[in-house]
Amino acid sequence: MAESIDIRELNVRIEQQSSFVTNLVTGMNRVIVGQKHLVDMLLISLLSDGHILLEGVPGLAKTLAIKTLAQLVDADFSRIQFTPDLLPADVVGTMVYSQKEDGFLVKKGPVFANFVLADEINRAPAKVQSALLEAMQEHQVTIGDNTFALPTPFLVMATQNPIEQEGTYQLPEAQVDRFMLKVLIDYPTIEEEKLIIRENLQGEMPVVTPVTSGAEIIKAREVVGQVYIDEKIERYIADIVFASRYPDRYGLPELKDLITYGGSPRASISLAKASRAYAFIKHRGYVVPEDVRAIAHDVLRHRIGLSYEAEATNVTSEEIVSKIVNKIEVP
Repeated sequence: MAESIDIRELNVRIEQQSSFVTNLVTGMNRVIVGQKHLVDMLLISLLSDGHILLEGVPGLAKTLAIKTLAQLVDADFSRIQFTPDLLPADVVGTMVYSQKEDGFLVKKGPVFANFVLADEINRAPAKVQSALLEAMQEHQVTIGDNTFALPTPFLVMATQNPIEQEGTYQLPEAQVDRFMLKVLIDYPTIEEEKLIIRENLQGEMPVVTPVTSGAEIIKAREVVGQVYIDEKIERYIADIVFASRYPDRYGLPELKDLITYGGSPRASISLAKASRAYAFIKHRGYVVPEDVRAIAHDVLRHRIGLSYEAEATNVTSEEIVSKIVNKIEVP
């Protein structure tokens, strides 16, 4: 009984403290037509202190969505256009010789911002992608002999175009795993498309003003950390991730030859954190199985390695995640 009272109190508190989420969603909806799932996932990565990878063909408002979110949070925003000739120093910064000081000074790169948009991240070579790794994982950058902490909140939002293969460098598994979520963006519906045409022909893009601040986001993250996860839900999350590693143990022997590797412990952590944030944006103080199911694909689709057999038979990681989620018993 005491536990249920605690959860009731927690629910009330989270309902009050998650009210700014409604303002953020309203602000995003003023600029972005449709794409509700994208907006939810951007908020989840922001509230979970995770990074997000968006994949979709050009023109689906990926860059616009990220830019709008940064404006609403009133945070420093920088955009890095990844190209094949980009150097690590163009991202993190470098040492510059100053005649006046008669020595080298640190010139910080665009990665020193709260929101970093890595546009078309798969266009840059591996050494540039790896320069982002330390920033994403450790929230710090080493330039010369000095290590600099990055501002908080710090969020890398990367985009990649799935259709072009020329002049692109596939992200290594180690880096893809650093992204908490990988979100696939699809075309709008015909009604949404008509609205997009109308708005663009009028030529007046809606202007958004900040509705929250970086400090508020950091406070909200602490509250998200208090969202209650029951032991049964923890077990459910672990089962989903374990089924991606050992499908035959979970009654899915047909997947065994299709998977080369499953989700790492980072997948379990991301699934738990994202479930909490999803409950928070739904103004709820506890996680339910539907929260886990709602974000399972976004957390796992880039963490499952496909075998040659899977690729030969056109099986996608999407289908594998669906089979796992449908098979694992809901608590």
